[in-house]
Amino acid sequence: MKKNRGQAPISRSRGRRGTRHHYSVYVVELSPEVLQRARFRKANPDYDVMKPCVYVGMTGLDPDLRFDKHKAGIQASRYVMLYGLRLMPELYTAYNPMPHDGARDMEVELAIALREKGYGVWQG
Repeated sequence: MKKNRGQAPISRSRGRRGTRHHYSVYVVELSPEVLQRARFRKANPDYDVMKPCVYVGMTGLDPDLRFDKHKAGIQASRYVMLYGLRLMPELYTAYNPMPHDGARDMEVELAIALREKGYGVWQG
């Protein structure tokens, strides 16, 4: 940790004002049945059938808790509620935690990167 001119130490998970960076991006694997949705297919014209379909989102909660809320229909993405299978931490844990603005930007960047790799992607 480094000192910030007489202020509280700044750790990797805290910002300048001492606020904890607690936002995360997360990726949910979706059932292939999501491909029956025309909007999903239209958003993924270059989908590679050898790759999974996924939902990319951001949250201030633990990704496991956020996934549970989706599945329970609480502030849920319809795609995750109906087709969500599991979290795919191998695709997102390296980025977490981060500040709100970083998570907002990373959600977009991660969705774009996965789509470019052939994943079917729906972004929150």
